[in-house]
Amino acid sequence: MAIKEVGIIMNGVTGRMGTNQHLIRSIVAIREQGGIELSNGDKIMPDPILVGRREHRLKELADQFNLSRWTTDVEEALADDYNQIYFDSQTTVRRAEGIRRAIKAGKHIYCEKPTAESTEEALELAMLAKEAGVKNGVVQDKLYLPGLLKLKRLIDSGFFGEMLSVRMEFGYWVFEGDWQEGQRPSWNYRKEDGGGIIVDMFAHWRYVITHLFGNIKSLSCMGATHIDKRIDENGEEYTCTADDAAYGTFELDNGVIVQANSSWAVRVNREDLLTIQVDGTKGSAVAGLRDCKIQHRVNTPKPVWNPDIPNPFDFQSQWQDVPANQEFDNAFKVQWEMFLKHVVADEAYDLDLLEGAKGTQLSDLALKSWSERCWVDVPALELQEASR
Repeated sequence: MAIKEVGIIMNGVTGRMGTNQHLIRSIVAIREQGGIELSNGDKIMPDPILVGRREHRLKELADQFNLSRWTTDVEEALADDYNQIYFDSQTTVRRAEGIRRAIKAGKHIYCEKPTAESTEEALELAMLAKEAGVKNGVVQDKLYLPGLLKLKRLIDSGFFGEMLSVRMEFGYWVFEGDWQEGQRPSWNYRKEDGGGIIVDMFAHWRYVITHLFGNIKSLSCMGATHIDKRIDENGEEYTCTADDAAYGTFELDNGVIVQANSSWAVRVNREDLLTIQVDGTKGSAVAGLRDCKIQHRVNTPKPVWNPDIPNPFDFQSQWQDVPANQEFDNAFKVQWEMFLKHVVADEAYDLDLLEGAKGTQLSDLALKSWSERCWVDVPALELQEASR
């Protein structure tokens, strides 16, 4: 058995997502389990170098998790041939430039989404990676959530018969920062800093819808800035220039209609922060982040509309839980392991920068739909369409 160490530049690791999901729950967790075992018995051992702008925070993280490598000089990390992979979880406005430099340095690319601020720029990155011959991947974590994996199992089994419609509800109340500190950074609510829930969430909805329900043909979207003033990390009031809610409808090639509501200004009265209801001719399901429940056609009750009497139905009790039947790992960690196997052992992997560009395309088209108050088609996206 051989240990294959892989140097990974982790840029932006001091941010919320970079620290919690990518460093602690993915890379550190992989190291603590002894690496990733390959089919031939060899193991991949990720060796991260933490990169960011806050020196004291980098040192804290390195000390906390017994890591020896950190730097505020990303160029120094890129110049080191030991580092094979560049990972980027910076804010959106910084990501594309970081990826360009890493591609030029010959590093394999793994990054958060959105990959860029525009479809054209995202396509350019995908083309640059292809021309450089570097492997590349984009985080599409929700595909590996337990609830969505159970839902995929139902789809693959034919449980729904003909799928008819999908209703997706996502969001929660983000505190304004006046009497309770906000749970999200202030840049999320400034358009000029790359903020906005359409830019954030439609990149997710693109891969969730496409991989589970079908190819998106067209969309209609209405955005809103429901909370126009918030308090930032320094206690200063600022004007929110980005959307904090979006209400989208998607028409798929197969005729399925998908509705997706996304909001940071909604109080949760559902079973999870994300719920996805799928209705079909033979059955329905509601999936959350971890759980999934079903109602088959033979178990479907017959409600009768009568507002003059108390509701006689306990609708929630009429659904059955889908069993796990397996152990589910952290969704981010699962995808990290897939990408590392792709780099080291050349295992198949298709969640690349082109897929990331398709997410940015959906966000751009949703913003266009909102601005022009119209339905817009979603054209196929190919690498040769990139403007050079």
